[in-house]
Amino acid sequence: MNTGVVLVLGGARSGKSAWAERQAAISGRPVLFVATAVPSDAEMAFRIAAHKATRPSGWRTVEEPLDLVGAVATNARPNDLVLVDCLTVWLGNLLHVRTGGDLAAVDPERSERVEAEAVETIQRLLAAVPDLDIELVVVSNEVGMGLVPPYPVGRVFRDALGRVNCVTAAGAGSVVLMVAGLPVDVRRLSQAEPVSLGAAPKVDRDSQAVDITDSPVP
Repeated sequence: MNTGVVLVLGGARSGKSAWAERQAAISGRPVLFVATAVPSDAEMAFRIAAHKATRPSGWRTVEEPLDLVGAVATNARPNDLVLVDCLTVWLGNLLHVRTGGDLAAVDPERSERVEAEAVETIQRLLAAVPDLDIELVVVSNEVGMGLVPPYPVGRVFRDALGRVNCVTAAGAGSVVLMVAGLPVDVRRLSQAEPVSLGAAPKVDRDSQAVDITDSPVP
């Protein structure tokens, strides 16, 4: 686990990018923004322009759709805060390139290769943080809580991003889940004392407060 790495997760329009940018702005460090999106159509070009407009003028920006490790290693300076936004788009770019744009060609063997490549890239990125003497904030989507995608490439993407997020979270000192614009400290919650599955809630009849203890299940 690297205390210099923060993973910011959330659904669409959950506030994850805005929160990550606020943390970067108040960090007091020089900021390198690594943007993974490409203007593939008019809508994406509009979204990219809107994101750019919100960034402070003093931030350095690198646009890199595929080579995350190279972009960070080449452009980051000691004491930088590097903000990568986002892994979701980056993985989509990687999947598109590795299939030659033919998403119907995503067979199980090829999908496993893409997933393995994505995981290996994230592991190398996390491993580079101490040597580069930087803080790393990574934004990604949580896409595994909705309906099962009805088409194969959607399921491949969902599964691969879930694995990428797990690997990133395992190596991050902080993991934040954005819910309706509010940050939830997932790392701290995961370290809280777990509730025993054999425990039954006891109710204080005076206060009506529920007290979960190790009382036996009848």
